[in-house]
Amino acid sequence: MPEPPIPPTSEDEDEIVPPEGRTDSPNAETPSAPSDVETQEAPSLAAALGPREGQRWYQALVIPALAVITALVIGALIIVFSHDEALAAWSRFFRHPTEALSVSWQVVRESYRALLTGAFGSPTTIASAISSGELVQIQSALYPLSETVVTATPLIFVGLSVALGFRAGLFNIGAEGQVNVGGLVAGAAGIGLTFLPDPILLVVVILAGFLGGAVWGFVPGVLKAKTGAHEVITTIMLNFVGVSLVLYLLSTDFYKQQAEPVSKPVQVAYPHLFGSGVRLHMGILVAIAFAFGVAWLLNRTTVGFAFRAIGANADAARAAGIDPNRTTILAMSLSGGLSGLAGANQLTSITPSLFPGFASGLGFDGIAIALLGGGNPGGVVAAAFLFGALRTGGRSMQVQTQTPIDIIVVIQALVIAFVAAPALVRAMYRLKKRRVVGAADTFAKGWGS
Repeated sequence: MPEPPIPPTSEDEDEIVPPEGRTDSPNAETPSAPSDVETQEAPSLAAALGPREGQRWYQALVIPALAVITALVIGALIIVFSHDEALAAWSRFFRHPTEALSVSWQVVRESYRALLTGAFGSPTTIASAISSGELVQIQSALYPLSETVVTATPLIFVGLSVALGFRAGLFNIGAEGQVNVGGLVAGAAGIGLTFLPDPILLVVVILAGFLGGAVWGFVPGVLKAKTGAHEVITTIMLNFVGVSLVLYLLSTDFYKQQAEPVSKPVQVAYPHLFGSGVRLHMGILVAIAFAFGVAWLLNRTTVGFAFRAIGANADAARAAGIDPNRTTILAMSLSGGLSGLAGANQLTSITPSLFPGFASGLGFDGIAIALLGGGNPGGVVAAAFLFGALRTGGRSMQVQTQTPIDIIVVIQALVIAFVAAPALVRAMYRLKKRRVVGAADTFAKGWGS
C-alpha cells in the first residue's frame, strides 16, 4: 500500500516555485498590462552615454524635418494673409472661391521660389553657366549659393559652441559676448602683428580669436565650478560686459581709426575659393574641419566621454573618477573658444574692422542652431546652412515679391518652437514614440542641478 504524501514543511516552502505567469502568494505583484512605455532600471553611465538601441540616424531627422515643413506651411499662411492681392481675393471668396485659392497658391509659390533661387541660385542658370565654361558666368550663377555659405560659416562656429556646452550639461548663453571678445583679440593680432607673413598672420589671428573666446568662457566655467554660480546668469551678464569692453576699446588709439568708432582693418583675410567675383572663402573649410574635430572630441576621446558623462549624470561621473569641476571649466573654455572663432572669421572675411554691434546677434543664433541640430555637430552644420539659406534667400524674396523679410524671422522662430516641443509635432502628425524610461538624453541641466 503506497504511503500518503508528506505535507511540505516550512523549510520546503521556500523551494516551491509557482508556474510562470502565475502567483499563488497573496502579496505577490500581478504582472502589469503591456503599454507603449517600457520601464527599466536606471541605466549605467556607459549605457546612458551610448546611442539609443534600435534608433537609426535617419530617425533622429524626423522631428527636425517635420518642424521645418510645418514652419514653412504656417509661413505660407502668413504670406497669404499679409499680401494685398491675396486678401482682396479672399474678400470675394464666397463669390469666386477658386480665385482666392489660385491667387494664394501663386503668391506662396512665387515667394518661396524667390527664396530658393535667392539662396541657392537657379538650376538652369547654373547648368547653362557651367556648360559655357566662362568664369564670369559661373561666378554670377553661383553667387547666391556662395552668399548662403558665407552666411552659414560663422553660424557653424557659434552652433558648435553652444552644442558642446549642451553635451556637457551646460547652457552657454554667452556666445554673443565670446564672439565680441574673440573678435577683439583677433583684431589686436591682425592690427599689431602685420610684420608676420600673411599665412602665419592668418593662423595667428584665428588662434587669437579662439583664445579670446576661451578666456571669456573660462570665467563662467570657474564661477560654476568653484562657487556654484549658474552659467546662464553669468554668461548673460558677461555678454553685456563683452560688448561694453569692445565699445570702450574702440575709442583707444590702438584700435580706432579717425573719429568714428570703427577699428583699423585687419591686414589679412581668408583666400577666396572661386575668385574675387564671389565672397566664398576658405573659412567654410575651417568651420567644417572644426565640426569634424568636435565630433571626434565628443565621441572618440576620454575628454569627450567626460563631457558627456557630466552632462548625463554628474554624480555617476564623480563616482567613476571624473572631476566635475575641472571638466566644467574645460567645457566652458572650449565652448567660448569656438564662439571666438566666429569673431575671427568675420574679421578675416566680410567685415575686417570692429564696430558697435559687430557680432550682430550671432551668439543668440547659435542657441537656436544647436537646438535644431540636436546638439550633434553634423546637425549643427545642417541647421547653420538652413538658417543661412533662409537669411540669404529672404533678402531676394523681399526684393522680387515684396514679401516682408520679417517672415523669415517668423519661420525661424516656428522651427525652433517645434523642435523644442517634439511632443507637439508627434501629436500633429500622429507619430508614436516607444519611450524608454530612465534613458533619456540630457541637453542642459536645470536650475536645481
